[in-house]
Amino acid sequence: MLCREYRSSYQSVDIGFDARALNDIGFRRNRELSVPEAEFPDLYAKVDSIEVQTEADGPVQYETKQVLSDRLRAKVEELLARLPEGGVLVVENELGHDYPKTRQLTKNGIEDGENRLHFEYTMEPPLRLTLFRPRANQ
Repeated sequence: MLCREYRSSYQSVDIGFDARALNDIGFRRNRELSVPEAEFPDLYAKVDSIEVQTEADGPVQYETKQVLSDRLRAKVEELLARLPEGGVLVVENELGHDYPKTRQLTKNGIEDGENRLHFEYTMEPPLRLTLFRPRANQ
């Protein structure tokens, strides 16, 4: 399960990566799980911290940005598939502080005698995720 910290609790979220959105790297609360911040350490033990980053380049702006979003989704879903039974993956980046954003670099080039644009997308900073397993005493 994927979670984020909201105020004083950890709540489950769905991936909301959308190349058309202003905040193209996002998560939406789904309210399937809510654990008070004070109880979280008693329920879960930290296993690992991971930084996820990806990039994409191509001749069509929207398609290139969508490739970046799809690659990022695939990496997060791979981590979710590796979670132990009952484990959670927590998004550690904070909104307004160190939240990942896509960055675009546009280059001009000549192809077959015509001017062509080439788009490169990266994300900064990396998406920071922490894997937690349920504690044995649960």
